[in-house]
Amino acid sequence: MGREIERKYLVKDESWRRHAGKGVPYTQGYLSLDSDCSVRVRIAGAKAFLTIKGKSEGAGRDEFEYAIPKKDAEQILARLCIKPLIEKTRYVIRDGKHEWEIDEFSARNRGLVIAELELDEENEKIHKPEWLGEEVTGQPRYFNLSLVRHPYSEWKRE
Repeated sequence: MGREIERKYLVKDESWRRHAGKGVPYTQGYLSLDSDCSVRVRIAGAKAFLTIKGKSEGAGRDEFEYAIPKKDAEQILARLCIKPLIEKTRYVIRDGKHEWEIDEFSARNRGLVIAELELDEENEKIHKPEWLGEEVTGQPRYFNLSLVRHPYSEWKRE
């Protein structure tokens, strides 16, 4: 069984860019927005994937991901996925044995930047870079599937 353990954080400033390489454009859409079982299609650069994710339980959840032909993904995104699609650029920063994935959202979610870290264990100790902000693991409004229903551009500024 596939299992994902992931922690998410807001990014508080631009200093992360000094450590990041070239970003990869991502486009993803959802066939199901059910928080108990979401189904996503994603194009990441030249590759495409179908991903099924279970309900979040703390920082973990079941996850199954399969490579699919890019042309199939393009058609699914255009014709079958719930709109709007999620558009972002992903950057990777290596930090010891970990890799931070920084997602800089665009289109209807422009302005949102989230750092994600996949772990082997839920309580694993991590190094927190200076650019890391508030932890948002488990906060549904920051889930990509939530950003389809309620894009960041629509959030009221507090």
